[in-house]
Amino acid sequence: MGDLGDFDVYVDSPLAVEATKIFTKNDIECFDDEAADLVRRGINPLYFPGLRFSETTEQSKQINSDSSPKVIISTSGMCEAGRIRHHLKHNLWRQESTVVFVGYQAHGSLGRALCDGAKRVKLFNETVNVRASIKRLDGISGHADRKTLLNWLGAMEPKPRKVYVVHSEDEVADAFTAELCSLGYNAIAPYSGASYDLSSGDTLSEGNASPIQKKSVQKSSDAYSRLVSAAARLERLVTDMKKGTNKDISRLTDQIESILSKNKR
Repeated sequence: MGDLGDFDVYVDSPLAVEATKIFTKNDIECFDDEAADLVRRGINPLYFPGLRFSETTEQSKQINSDSSPKVIISTSGMCEAGRIRHHLKHNLWRQESTVVFVGYQAHGSLGRALCDGAKRVKLFNETVNVRASIKRLDGISGHADRKTLLNWLGAMEPKPRKVYVVHSEDEVADAFTAELCSLGYNAIAPYSGASYDLSSGDTLSEGNASPIQKKSVQKSSDAYSRLVSAAARLERLVTDMKKGTNKDISRLTDQIESILSKNKR
């Protein structure tokens, strides 16, 4: 990949770190012919200068305490849990930041709200103004497509007694279920909260047929946008003060302390 030069790339996910270790230990078996050829020539496609692995909670926190440019790769879980929420809290309000989604984001999730253009979101009971650029890379998914799923089912012997379609948009799940039924499978797309006895196939609970509501997209006021913008400029000023004189640093500190004392919450 070459030298990244001016910025590091952090892999901040314990599961991703462990998965990378597994691939490294079994690279020839797991890689395709092109990647395996690189390994035989002494080139490791999983490592490059500037790559950093964050395994502990403290290491994860330190990423956001460093103001230098960087790329943070963190598993999302649709942004409903995990370390990604802390990174979003620290960076969504930063205009110079970009958040890139590469996985499916379900209705009702924070990730979907951001992809749909939310201007303000709640993180850890705090309202965060969204000023970062939000991007999506469609087509990057570890899930099999319709054709692959049909081939997978078709190769099963004996055939499954029942097929539960539990992942995708409602319309797509219903359409795929209908196709499976037309091919002779006993298929169903369960509602949220439904439960089944897999040993007998009995339905224990029908679940909730009402669609999941999207999280509300809050519009940011001009006044609040100005406040967030000022906070971003202040952060840059504080960072630049590392090279300032003690007198200038003390004066700025006193000014900030004065503002904070007047706006206690």
